[in-house]
Amino acid sequence: MNDRKPIELEEGWKFMEKGIRKLIMILEGLPEPPFTSEDYSMLYTTIYNMCTQKAPYDYSQQLYDNYKQAFVDYIVSTVLPALKEKHDEYMLIELVKRWSNHKVMVRWLSRFFHYLDRYFVTRRSLPPLNEVGLTCFRDLVYQEICSKAKDAVLALIHVEREGGQIDRALLKNVLGIYVEIGMGQMEQYEKDFEAHLLDDTAAYYSRKASSWISEECLTKEKERVSHYLHLSSEEKLLERVQNELLLVFENQLLEKENSGCRVLLKDDKVEDLSRMYRLYSKVPRGLEPIGVIFKTHITDEGTVLVQQAEDAATSKAETGSGGSHEQVFVRKAIELHDKFMVYVIECFMSHTIFHKALKEAFEVFLNKGVAGSTSAELLATFCDNILKKGGSEKLSDEAIEDSLDKVVKLLAYVSDKDMFAEFYRKKLSRRLLFDKSAHDDHERSILTKLKQQCGAQFTSKMEGMVTDLTLGRENQTHFEDYLEQNPIANPGLDLNVTVLTTGFWPSYKSSDLNLPDEMVRCVEAFKQFYQTKTKHRKLSWVYSLGSCNIHGKFGQKTIELVVGTYQAAALLLFNTADRLSYSEIAAQLNLGDEDLVRVLQSLSCAKYKVLTKEPVSRTVSHTDQFTFNSGFTDRMRRIRIPLPTMDERKKIVEDVDKDRRYAIDASIVRIMKSRKVLGYQQLISECVEHLSRSFKPDFKVIKKRIEDLITRDYLERDKENPQLFKYLA
Repeated sequence: MNDRKPIELEEGWKFMEKGIRKLIMILEGLPEPPFTSEDYSMLYTTIYNMCTQKAPYDYSQQLYDNYKQAFVDYIVSTVLPALKEKHDEYMLIELVKRWSNHKVMVRWLSRFFHYLDRYFVTRRSLPPLNEVGLTCFRDLVYQEICSKAKDAVLALIHVEREGGQIDRALLKNVLGIYVEIGMGQMEQYEKDFEAHLLDDTAAYYSRKASSWISEECLTKEKERVSHYLHLSSEEKLLERVQNELLLVFENQLLEKENSGCRVLLKDDKVEDLSRMYRLYSKVPRGLEPIGVIFKTHITDEGTVLVQQAEDAATSKAETGSGGSHEQVFVRKAIELHDKFMVYVIECFMSHTIFHKALKEAFEVFLNKGVAGSTSAELLATFCDNILKKGGSEKLSDEAIEDSLDKVVKLLAYVSDKDMFAEFYRKKLSRRLLFDKSAHDDHERSILTKLKQQCGAQFTSKMEGMVTDLTLGRENQTHFEDYLEQNPIANPGLDLNVTVLTTGFWPSYKSSDLNLPDEMVRCVEAFKQFYQTKTKHRKLSWVYSLGSCNIHGKFGQKTIELVVGTYQAAALLLFNTADRLSYSEIAAQLNLGDEDLVRVLQSLSCAKYKVLTKEPVSRTVSHTDQFTFNSGFTDRMRRIRIPLPTMDERKKIVEDVDKDRRYAIDASIVRIMKSRKVLGYQQLISECVEHLSRSFKPDFKVIKKRIEDLITRDYLERDKENPQLFKYLA
């Protein structure tokens, strides 16, 4: 005899609700372990027990009602809000997902409640559980959303008819819902979708008929063939029709005053350009004249940008006003590229003729000089402004990545890639060494993009620079640990040293600066530490890149001065002397005139006059006398005194020219070593091709390098034919 205690409705349903919530969490992708066989058994058994209890504890009807209510609650609270917040294609994706989830939910819940289906539903002739679940979706979701879904599907079909790419699998799944929701009947599909599709299709072709005269003519000729001409006539007949309609009048059609190709490009008539492409893509070599017009149009627009940048630079020089014409030029070039790349992809279906036209057009104007600078330099400066702290471009992380991606794409059109690399490397070094880089991830990201675009050799030095800084931070930690363990070696000052690998970094001018005793102790402490790590590397100190924080006592007030190493060394001289002449400072510091003039000018002639100069003037001369300005004051407790900026552009260009000479020499030797004997013209062309990934060498320079290699016994001229060269092993 069974003495099992009856399960109350509230108690039993609470347990079932836990199972339903678990299922919903799994469907929503929330962290939740899957159902075990024990979980399933417990839920099934609970329903079984609640249905087989004697009256008044038989809760079959209540459980049947609660089963339906579970779907209603989930749909109202979760499914409908998720669908209503999305539109168009995204709404369709969400609808497919929700329908799929709903079917899974119906399948699982009908298993949990299976005992109801076997006895209660059958005896009462009620709709089965599976049908109840699907009906909930039909009544609450489908009726609410089917009209919007139909409109979104028709919009995507329109896109495909216009030549666009769409997700056909998505449409198949959406239309499958219309069929499945009918539960074996096609009424829902035919009434809610098919009727509208047929109406929309009729309207579409009615609108287009008037503007497709040429295509209509071709169709009629095909019909004519099928009606009464021989099948073999089709190809010849159509070719003649195309010739008469398109080729004979091609120039007139493309140059037409109000509807020609130039006008369509100028007025951004995207649909008309797409139609023009579709017509002429059927004609042999019909796209080539359009490609020429496309290239000319882009070149003209790019040349306008160059001229605008020139005008802005002239205006800036005349008025002395701020504003960066370089940044504006690069930003507009990016926008121009984005615009015409959309044309290539969407209007011209990514045809190679138009990719080539875009490439050649950008190569024309991006390799022109812009206000005395090259595009390579402007692109490097643009990147610097994006990547450094406090740059003029304030962008989100996603916008920075997008801009860097587009700069690298523009770089592909620039012939002087080595010039970009050198300017970029110089600016990268300043960002890294002076902690100006806004984000390490972006620095590494652009190097990855450049590596993919230009090869590993292009970025090897830059990657080495970034790695040096990472290793430098570890090295500094080890140095601090060393000083803690060796207090005798501690110089008594906070010292940060960054060890750089000479081959990676730009060359910096080093000098035998006579350091103050305090700095000498610091240098010696680091040398001793570094010898414990390696004895095979020689340290060469670049004081011009160093910075110091020193405290200046001006009367009663102490001000922290952030200065360069040269400036700090000069200021510390005044701890032991009240007055020093230019020549005395030069002798004590062992600094050249160029560097010393900049140092003394920054300390006595600029904004912060911590030294007093006699006679008072804006320039420093060799006869000047300097004293410590004890009366100096400033409202800030901490001030930065920068050195006057130097124009590094000339040196960078000289360095690039020198590197190019080496590259040309290496290329000529490599070619001749493999070929042994080669004519002058062939050697020139192979050398140009060999170096084109990095820069476009000048023929005159190649000729000079050949002559130089002859004098250095790498090559010799053939005695009988001076235009023939031989390699000397």
